[in-house]
Amino acid sequence: MSERRSTGPAASDTSVRRALVMAGVGGVLAAGLIGPGAASAQAAESCPDVQVVFARGTAEPAGLGRVGQAFVDDLQNELSGRTVSVYAVNYPASYDFLQSAPVGADDASARIQATVATCPATSIVIGGYSQGAAAVDLITADPNATFGFGRPLPPAVADHVAAVAVFGNPSTKIGRPLTAVSPLYGANAIDLCNGADPVCSSGDDRPAHSQYVQAGLAQQAADFVAGRVAGHSPSDVVINASAR
Repeated sequence: MSERRSTGPAASDTSVRRALVMAGVGGVLAAGLIGPGAASAQAAESCPDVQVVFARGTAEPAGLGRVGQAFVDDLQNELSGRTVSVYAVNYPASYDFLQSAPVGADDASARIQATVATCPATSIVIGGYSQGAAAVDLITADPNATFGFGRPLPPAVADHVAAVAVFGNPSTKIGRPLTAVSPLYGANAIDLCNGADPVCSSGDDRPAHSQYVQAGLAQQAADFVAGRVAGHSPSDVVINASAR
């Protein structure tokens, strides 16, 4: 786990597991969220304009990962003049992806919900690469628990999320891009697959899965997200965990 402040339908189980295997190769807050009145004035003053929550890919060292770091760097350049806080999702990102990805989903969800509770005026950006993209899918694009996770973000959180950016998303390989299957986040999402990357397409260009930065897709995502952040106005919403 790391944090930094700066300025700047349904698929079969077999298909799902196969898609997640390709990604491998290449707790939720119990009390829920409370209204903005619970945050102290001091906490409000320290809230960033933008909170980025990003999940790295399989086997990358703890932190943002190479794609995540490039995306964050480009986004900070695009958002010059705004304060940006960055949170690297704390999860194993191991080859045991069926166990690892849900851990990432829970950690990302907890951080996002905590941000909404303490900083309701902050615009949230969610991102992930490869297995990290799968973790993001679990909380934003699978409300019916098609993949067996069943712990999506509370619906009202969507009002606080300016954009979602995923790279090399295994769900895209099986025809479930986040942009198409997420009723709450799809319109503000960008789901990028690099050419014939076999993790997210029917192609077989394995090196493509490691070339998102070189292909300019981190910058493309940053451009998209910056545009969404510019037009975003978080709403003050009270979220009750019992309504989940």
